[in-house]
Amino acid sequence: MAITQRAQYLFGSNEYYVRVINGFTDNSSVPLVIWCSSEEMDLGGRALQEHDDFSWTMRPNLWSSNQMKCTMKWDNTRKSFDAFKASRDANRCGPHRICYWRVTQDGFYFSNDDVNWRKDFLW
Repeated sequence: MAITQRAQYLFGSNEYYVRVINGFTDNSSVPLVIWCSSEEMDLGGRALQEHDDFSWTMRPNLWSSNQMKCTMKWDNTRKSFDAFKASRDANRCGPHRICYWRVTQDGFYFSNDDVNWRKDFLW
């Protein structure tokens, strides 16, 4: 077993699972468009229909920005937000390192268990 594999086995992975969910109740004619990128990578864009999601993993380290910014567009409304920011999310994503976002008509909600949602901000 390699040293890196042993360290992950003993101390767990430092990988975070980030998921953005389209929580709109009726946007069948206008999808929610999401585009995510960081200084190191561009995840590209997606058009999300109702209940669709876009997910990825983040592995914070000393050599990167440890941040993923997403721009959301719905109809003529646009909002950019930090979908992942290591300094903010290290604790709030919980021990399982799960960072969920649900975007709805009235705002952006965060959860670390896909059950309990807290509104973080408005459009």
